[in-house]
Amino acid sequence: MALKLSVQQKINQDVLGVVRKSANEWRVLVVDQLSMRMVSACCKMHEIMSNGITLVEDINKRREPLASMEAIYLITPTAKSIKALMNDFSNTSDLQYKCAHVFFTEACPDELFNELCKSPVSKFIKTLKEINIAFLPYESQVFSLDSPETFQLYYNPSKAGSRILNLERCAEQIATLCATLGEYPSVRYRGEFDKNADFAHLVQQKLDQYKADDHTMGEGQQKDRSQLIILDRAFDPVSPLLHELTFQAMAFDLLPIENDVYRYENTSATDVQEKEVLLDENDELWADLRHMHIAVVSQKVTQMLKNFAEEKKMGSSEKASMKDLSQMLKRMPQYQKELSRYSTHLHLAEECMKAYQGHADKLCKVEQDLAMGTNQDGEKIRDHMRNIVPILLDQSVSVYDKIRIILLYIISKGGITEENLAKLVQHAQIPDEEKCILTNMQNLGVPIVQDLSQDGKRIVATGMGSLGMPNIQASRRKTQHYLALNRKERVSEHTYQMSRWTPYIKDLMEEAIEDKMDAKFFPYHSAVSRGVMGGRAPVSARYGNWHKDRAGQTNYKSGPRMIFFIIGGVSYSEIRCAYEVTKACKNNFEVLIGSTHITTPEGLLSDLREINSGM
Repeated sequence: MALKLSVQQKINQDVLGVVRKSANEWRVLVVDQLSMRMVSACCKMHEIMSNGITLVEDINKRREPLASMEAIYLITPTAKSIKALMNDFSNTSDLQYKCAHVFFTEACPDELFNELCKSPVSKFIKTLKEINIAFLPYESQVFSLDSPETFQLYYNPSKAGSRILNLERCAEQIATLCATLGEYPSVRYRGEFDKNADFAHLVQQKLDQYKADDHTMGEGQQKDRSQLIILDRAFDPVSPLLHELTFQAMAFDLLPIENDVYRYENTSATDVQEKEVLLDENDELWADLRHMHIAVVSQKVTQMLKNFAEEKKMGSSEKASMKDLSQMLKRMPQYQKELSRYSTHLHLAEECMKAYQGHADKLCKVEQDLAMGTNQDGEKIRDHMRNIVPILLDQSVSVYDKIRIILLYIISKGGITEENLAKLVQHAQIPDEEKCILTNMQNLGVPIVQDLSQDGKRIVATGMGSLGMPNIQASRRKTQHYLALNRKERVSEHTYQMSRWTPYIKDLMEEAIEDKMDAKFFPYHSAVSRGVMGGRAPVSARYGNWHKDRAGQTNYKSGPRMIFFIIGGVSYSEIRCAYEVTKACKNNFEVLIGSTHITTPEGLLSDLREINSGM
């Protein structure tokens, strides 16, 4: 649970705390996109101000010169951010700030470091350090590299030329995560997608460099059991396509939530107010409700509101409504903050239910049957088309929802013929510009179009010339481990008929903790055995240890961790699994999950559609 806390303390101690303010002296904090999101996720404004910061500014925006004030730069060592830093001090007669205390989120490349040293800004830099936090702590057990572009670079053959630089950057970011948590994990990867082995090698190299700088990485009780498991998005293409009915996943799928901000209109007797609420862990009510099924969320909020009202002697009806809340606010304005939170989540739950009853309800049953291969009674479904065709012909169902159904059907069949694919597209009236979403799923290694070989056995033809797709592979049908028929049964866990599917990653998390993960499909990277290090990291060799001030640094020791990293987006249903498995774990393991970015069903389809634009 230390992910956000460790980043918060590192920012406070290793950045803001290093540059102590003297009497009556305030400073400016200058950030770029990643560091802004990092600071916003972990630090409250009053904490930042207590360290002598009076203003937080974006390095990429035009700013008023404050030549009498010192600036703390917390930025990623990219060409864009370093150029902006140099521009701030390019004119010595018109400086942006008095001087600069520069903190890079990770190791600065040699060429950019040398460019920085030769520029006029070097005379104004009082502090220069690498703090090694190049990831976004999205939640207490969730991290993001904030790198959605990696999807295209990893799965789009036409962008292969830019792939290595991008993956080196991702590997560095993951290494900073492990260094921050004091982990030196064994590296594993899904072996059925070739690029994963190369990426695992890059990650291992970066981890070894950080281990050379800090030999305490990986030390602690049972830390030798910690693992980093690298997955490509094809390890489970089903989970990110389904309509999920747990609160967080459902809200982000069905409602227009942007950058985790929920906007809604709050109507009272006299006026209509526009409200904006950030859905994050600072909202304890959201943290409690986010993984619950929508069927219980409204009941839970109503009961919590009733308990709160009784505790404060405010009085409340059995079934609280928005009108009741308005009345409570008038009677007890001192509890506005608490009551506003209840109002927000009642509103959010009601909007989710409206969207569900409006169109998602008729999709969920079909999706669950496709994913499970059985109906709600556990009986095998022999003819899915009987359920699918009415959905495809329904003019009220959106194109993206139809595509989700078609993809789930094709995946359940292990691929279909090109002729049958054309018929499905025709029935569903999928526009020409959206057809590519279906075939582009092949670029991830998911079987879409299948054909018959000369001996009559089915093979997966993952590149069909007539579809304009490159050949990835043409081989006998591989086992789809994520399909329900190839997995352990969880009948006792199924409380709701519309939520029978369990994301495959939950199986993997449990197997990893129990040391039962199949090494044939998830091999270890064995290029460097643990504990045997050959020389110091190139980072240190470049300029000694000027960037490694270890004095007073907090070490985060805990039990072992299983860190899952998905290249190409992690869904909210998969995020939920990390919390569920950690909570149920009896042997002190903590499960963390992360990805290049957080995705939604619509986000995944948009990423797949984008593959064509670069080809």
